[in-house]
Amino acid sequence: MRIEDDHDARQAPAAGLGDRPGDEVLVAAVQPVEHPDRHHRAGQPGGNLCQSVPNIHAAILRHRLGRMLDPLGTSGLVVVDKPKWLTSHDVVARLRKAFHTRSVGHAGTLDPMATGVLVVGVERGTKFLAHLVAATKSYTATIRLGVSTETDDTEGEPIAAADPADVAALDLAAVDAAAEEFRGTFDQVPAKYSALKIGGRSAHELLRRGREVDLPARRVTISRLELSDARPGDGVVDVDAEVSCSTGTYIRALARDLGNRLGVGGHLTALRRTSVGAFGLDDAIPLAELEEAERPRLSLSIDEALTRCYPTLEITEEEGDMLATGKWLEPRGVKGTRAAVTPSGRAVALVKESGKRLASTFVARPVTLMKPSGKNGRK
Repeated sequence: MRIEDDHDARQAPAAGLGDRPGDEVLVAAVQPVEHPDRHHRAGQPGGNLCQSVPNIHAAILRHRLGRMLDPLGTSGLVVVDKPKWLTSHDVVARLRKAFHTRSVGHAGTLDPMATGVLVVGVERGTKFLAHLVAATKSYTATIRLGVSTETDDTEGEPIAAADPADVAALDLAAVDAAAEEFRGTFDQVPAKYSALKIGGRSAHELLRRGREVDLPARRVTISRLELSDARPGDGVVDVDAEVSCSTGTYIRALARDLGNRLGVGGHLTALRRTSVGAFGLDDAIPLAELEEAERPRLSLSIDEALTRCYPTLEITEEEGDMLATGKWLEPRGVKGTRAAVTPSGRAVALVKESGKRLASTFVARPVTLMKPSGKNGRK
């Protein structure tokens, strides 16, 4: 079995600092050096190379040194509290700069209008994101009944308004009764202005080019839909909602469909994601804090991410080394996916039994990234 990594499992463990070509430049960065301009600074002690270059270059250098000394030290998840009007891609682009790496990705797009939990993987954490896809997501939202928009939220232009008398007749009990249709499992047509792909292009891109888009309904589950505080306005009624749902559920589409069910139309005016699977707002870090930090922190290391999301299975250090090289273990009679953890706390892989094998479905610590330590090269 091959390990889940871009490198060949047969490669030697990562070399130490100073063993690779070009490392002498990085080693020099942490050694005292004389300032090259002796006439300008004659008699003054030399500084550190990190002090003689712009701060951003020094930060990049420190990050590269850290990755060489501990290749998995910067791997994990960042739970970001996304600010309003930034796209999920905008957040990823900013975190690539903050962490000085291209290896950054997110799990689950959050609309520009929305705020809240956006789970982002860094380095090896990006490979783990695929194992979060099926996570339940929770939101708080405000649905405006009485007006429909082309995007099903406030970004789009209004396309229809209901008779004010019909809207004024709505109360919370009537809205909640109509919402019963959307509790449980049902088929939902996604919002047209979305990132869903049609022939390789996103639906919103095709619409803005003037093309018609017909998205098929998808099976979704809303396990919790609680409505509260119906507030009448000028020809509209605003209703607050708390929603827990399966991946792929569009809250904008829920607002649209609830309004249509009541015969008055509707759209979303506010949306905040409060959780994605095991990650909530308590884990979230403001984007500004991450950008301003000299060394931005992870919300969870790769070890913490695996053990937060999956039940653990204790294995020996030797078995951990086997999984790290892509080998399988003898079955244990366990059900479902487990995070395989050694006595030293290494979460080496996600494992699942298949036939007579306990095999990895994701290797968090492939041997090609392990920091040499001891005769077995364990971290």
